[in-house]
Amino acid sequence: MKLFNKQKRLKYIGFNDVWFVIIGIIVSGFITDYLFNNSFVRFPFWQAMMYWSICLAFSITNWFVMRFNFIFLRKKFPNVEDVGKRALLLFLAIIITVIAIDILGGIILGYFFKDDYHFTERFQILLPIIIISVMVMAIYEAIYFYVQLKRSIREEEQAKQVVTLAQLDALRNQAQPHFFFNSLNTLRDIIDQNSKDDAKQFVDKLSDVYRFILDAGDAHTIPLRDELKFAQAYLHIQKERFGSNLHILWQLPETVLDQLVVPMSVQLLLENAIKHNIISRSKPLTVTVSSKDDYLIVTNNIQPKSTQLPSTKLGLINIKKRHALISHKLPIVENNGKQFTVSIPLLKSTDLKA
Repeated sequence: MKLFNKQKRLKYIGFNDVWFVIIGIIVSGFITDYLFNNSFVRFPFWQAMMYWSICLAFSITNWFVMRFNFIFLRKKFPNVEDVGKRALLLFLAIIITVIAIDILGGIILGYFFKDDYHFTERFQILLPIIIISVMVMAIYEAIYFYVQLKRSIREEEQAKQVVTLAQLDALRNQAQPHFFFNSLNTLRDIIDQNSKDDAKQFVDKLSDVYRFILDAGDAHTIPLRDELKFAQAYLHIQKERFGSNLHILWQLPETVLDQLVVPMSVQLLLENAIKHNIISRSKPLTVTVSSKDDYLIVTNNIQPKSTQLPSTKLGLINIKKRHALISHKLPIVENNGKQFTVSIPLLKSTDLKA
């Protein structure tokens, strides 16, 4: 039966109302007895208990019939736009239920106690019972609405989270081909300018880098110390080509290494600096990696190439989008004509969006 099935209660009522029913019926029994007889003041205890038991029986019958009506109307008119119709029908059902049960019960009791039922005399007492019944059903409706609202908000947040994760996956999957494309360009240049052994060593180091990418899995943030291992592995590859013409200055205190960054973000910034600037003996490129005020700062001197390698334009855009999806703290890009600086947030778990 739906009445005693917990899953059905949760579905149509919104909460497990067992204790609400028990306590509500007992309180309703005392209120009904007070309105009709005030038995515990007027009669001896055992007689008062008898009259109270009769009132309790009326309360039980009223409660469960109205509760059945509530569930029936909830199933019949489940939509939000049906609230007004459902409330009106429930109100009419409460009036009919209270009056019908009182008449039927009064006739049965009159048969046993040899007394006639007089509706006009009892209606003034029935009115507060109807009001109390309406208040009880209003509590049911309010709790159901609150539970549905919470569920709706939770489902909306879950939907947003699914979309966010899908976007992050797409951006991360973009970054890996981007890195692969530029690595192939570098390998081509090494083949043109260096020996086969250099090319072979480059491929070996490239495989190490991709092993790191695979080990990172689906993480959307990683500790800075892990990202730096990846970035330094990437720089080993670049050193095969540029040697001492590429200077990397690491100025990071130990205290920031456990803070979180977006995977491949430092590597992408180093890659952009190498890709867009001349690197030669006469014009060495210096990249400084430091930290300040919960930001990791990557700075390089600007010496643009006269001819640029083909660009997929994923670097900075990718980093910005990924940060926007997981945190309210965003990267800062500065270009003063002499130096190009990108500051990416060093994140804590509290900085991440729920």
